[in-house]
Amino acid sequence: MIDGGEPHLVSRNTPLVQVIDLTKTYGGAGDGRLLVLDSVNLTIGRGEIVAVTGESGSGKSTLLHLLGALDRPDTGEVLYEGKNVFGKTDEQLSEFRGSSVGFVFQFHHLLPEFNAVENVAMPAIIRQQSFAAVRSRALDLLEMLGIADRASHRPSALSGGEQQRVAVARALMNNPALVLADEPTGNLDSDTAGRLQDEILRLSRELNQTFVLATHSNALASRADRTLRLRNHKVEPVT
Repeated sequence: MIDGGEPHLVSRNTPLVQVIDLTKTYGGAGDGRLLVLDSVNLTIGRGEIVAVTGESGSGKSTLLHLLGALDRPDTGEVLYEGKNVFGKTDEQLSEFRGSSVGFVFQFHHLLPEFNAVENVAMPAIIRQQSFAAVRSRALDLLEMLGIADRASHRPSALSGGEQQRVAVARALMNNPALVLADEPTGNLDSDTAGRLQDEILRLSRELNQTFVLATHSNALASRADRTLRLRNHKVEPVT
């Protein structure tokens, strides 16, 4: 086990996240409002891998943003370990995101002026930890993802697959119980995407972390514990 990476040893039957009557709209008042999510209800277990599918514009990214408190709903609640996330102040929400949630985006958003290990360590540095104190954990995460030999390289010197592995390592830096990944393999070739899928699934099992993956990839969705589809502003199971 990597230093600082104690697994979340709780049964997968234990709810980590509960979504209750969640509704989100965008746009102007009245007929100008665009309904994205309509009274969505959902429970996600600790350590579970959940794939969220649906057509482009169906609300997958919106759902992930609400689960990770990057945005607020119009109505409804997101309970994290039984507590309403949106009952927090903005400052408390920032702390929640930094300590409890990891994010992996389709476009990895690495900082170009920093090398791989510095990018991985950034979430801890933002939380006022020194790079010297967290460098070992950042290197261990790169080792887990098979790219420790690229630690000193800046993003411009890394392949697309390597950059996305750095982004996954960065999401795990603060040992969050919940990792949200928005099309994590969407910009990768099939071989590289397959290898990254293997790593995501392995890390979830080893660290007992919950992954929610918004994806168009049938290959990735088929390997999740459960697949949900967003359609007509609702979440429905895929059987």
